[in-house]
This record gives sequence, structure tokens and C-alpha cells, in this order.
Amino acid sequence: MSMMKEFKDFAVRGNVMDMAVGVIIGGAFGKIVSSFVSDVLMPPIGLLMGEVDFSNLFINLSRQHYDTLAQAKEAGAAVISYGVFMNTVIDFLIQAFVMFMLIREMNKLRPAPVQPEPTPTKTCPFCYTTIDARATRCPNCTAELNS
Repeated sequence: MSMMKEFKDFAVRGNVMDMAVGVIIGGAFGKIVSSFVSDVLMPPIGLLMGEVDFSNLFINLSRQHYDTLAQAKEAGAAVISYGVFMNTVIDFLIQAFVMFMLIREMNKLRPAPVQPEPTPTKTCPFCYTTIDARATRCPNCTAELNS
């Protein structure tokens, strides 16, 4: 079988296509959550905390002063952008929580796995080992069993 045929068989298999759709939808969902955090959630929180713009919070590691993160980055200054990091952490937590809730609900819809019925057992009268009830000889002590 040629490598191209194997690749084609792999690529058109249903689960690969499902995964591709999931990645695309997940990426779009990530953008929605990022926009929600930076454009809807963080501005009111920043306002309550004294008109703080979280996306502009940074620690300047250079000796020069910069008023904004954009100015510092434009000048090539070394900075720790902890405000952007906080937004990213909140993005992640929201996405992880939503995915948890979705998977939790999907698992409730999935039928419970069917448990196989346990095989009936009996005890060997010679060595007291638990064995299959249909056995005519004990696999442990090899004694012949009367049914």
C-alpha cells in the first residue's frame, strides 16, 4: 500500500474529520472567550479597582521610563507583562470550565457501559480456591470435581 493511499485513508476517516472540526470550533471559541475577558469582563473589574487597565500592567526591567506597555515594547525594552498574563490565565480558566461543563453534560447523555454478567463460581472442596462453576477439574490443585 502506498504512503499516499494510507494518508488518504487516514485523512478521510470520520474521527480525523471530527477532530479537525473540533480544533476549528475550539479556536473560534477561544477567540470569543479572549474577547469576552479583555473587552467585557476585565474593564468593569479594572474600573472597580481604581480604573486599572489590566492589559497595560507591566514591570519595566530597563532603566528608562515608559508610560504604556506599547511604548515599552516599541522601544524594545525588557518587560514583564503580568497584566496580559492575568488576562490569559482568566481566558484559560473560563475555557477550561466551559469545556468541563460540556464534557460533563455529554457524559450524562452517553449510555452507561454494559457490565458483563459475572461467571458463576464455586469453591474447590480440596484446596478451597474459587473456580469457574463449569469446571470439572480444579486448575489450582488439579483435583477432579464432581458436578
